[in-house]
Amino acid sequence: MNQGKYVFAQLTDFLPQRIFDKYVDYYGGNTRIRHFTCWNQMMCMMFGQLSGRESLSDLISGLQAHRKKSYHLGLGRSVTKPNLAKANKNRDWRIFASFAYDLIEEARKVCLSDEDFTVAFDGPVFAFDSTTIELCVSVFWWASYRKTKGGIKLHTLYDVKTSLPTMILMSDARIHDVNALDYIDYEKGGFYIFDRGYVDYARLHHIHEEKAFFIVRAKHKLKFKRMYSSKHSKESNICSDQIGMLPNYYASTVYPDKIRRVKFFDEENQKYIVVFTNNFELKAEDIAQLYRYRWKIELFFRWIKQHLKIKSFWGTSINAVKIQVYIAIITYTLVSIIKSKLKLEKSTYEILQILGFSLIDKTSINELLTNQDYQNVKELNSNQLNIF
Repeated sequence: MNQGKYVFAQLTDFLPQRIFDKYVDYYGGNTRIRHFTCWNQMMCMMFGQLSGRESLSDLISGLQAHRKKSYHLGLGRSVTKPNLAKANKNRDWRIFASFAYDLIEEARKVCLSDEDFTVAFDGPVFAFDSTTIELCVSVFWWASYRKTKGGIKLHTLYDVKTSLPTMILMSDARIHDVNALDYIDYEKGGFYIFDRGYVDYARLHHIHEEKAFFIVRAKHKLKFKRMYSSKHSKESNICSDQIGMLPNYYASTVYPDKIRRVKFFDEENQKYIVVFTNNFELKAEDIAQLYRYRWKIELFFRWIKQHLKIKSFWGTSINAVKIQVYIAIITYTLVSIIKSKLKLEKSTYEILQILGFSLIDKTSINELLTNQDYQNVKELNSNQLNIF
């Protein structure tokens, strides 16, 4: 029963506030704060994410129109533009980052594996990549990476099975992607999938020493000394499955162990792909399929840019940008938890569409999201013709 609670308040009941308060105390987030606490700040930002607000002024205008409901929505009594802007500028972003990681760990326990995952592998499977968010260099002066452009990179470790980001690292857009590998805590027995931009033999050998597995797409003209080949079905899309060594002096020095090379034909993109891996047990077809799952992280980047507010920011400082990004991840993870706990068949996009219209209703969230009379909401088709 919702007991007369607003939909937004029912949603936030799924958040472990005690854990959040632990991080607030650790980083001193509420020091000398009388009314507008860190929890109120996060609630306001989440409300803006779920309702699709375009700016801080847009968010505050909507909240002021319903200010009598602010307390019962969990937003606090002093929701003003100066208060929220000051909080985003000054309060430690690590409060929200730490809470996001705790929430992700909870989500990984309750979220079921994606039905599209068909490879018989019991361990976790991760895809790692980055996306660049361009910023106006005259406004975000700290994010300059070209003469006329600014930007930041979001380096993301994405759990392929549960469709959850497990690590979000923000950096200067000038930082090379491969440097972000140093920040990953590799899980023993886990699989890590990379594109060719992450070919670094020393770092790949570190993954091997951590008893984890990797699949990385080979760079063009990468040298490989075949020792022997494995049999594969001629009816499959596998062209070759070989085990050998890296003959290059530097490569063989930092990666002295055997490595496996699999070449397959990608029917969807009509091209040949060569990958390297340190797993010698899985079939070549499974290795090829695991690499294809790397595209899930590309879809994740596209999805959050379209449906969450991480391209237009509600503050100009680096602290405000980090807070907004991590609260967007908290919002995404919360929806995933609710979807799993309520056993919803709707997509995350459909859930967000429904919630965006219903945050200040008093309908039971279970009834709202499990009602089967809703039409099937489809993702926006980017191939549709424009009128103008």
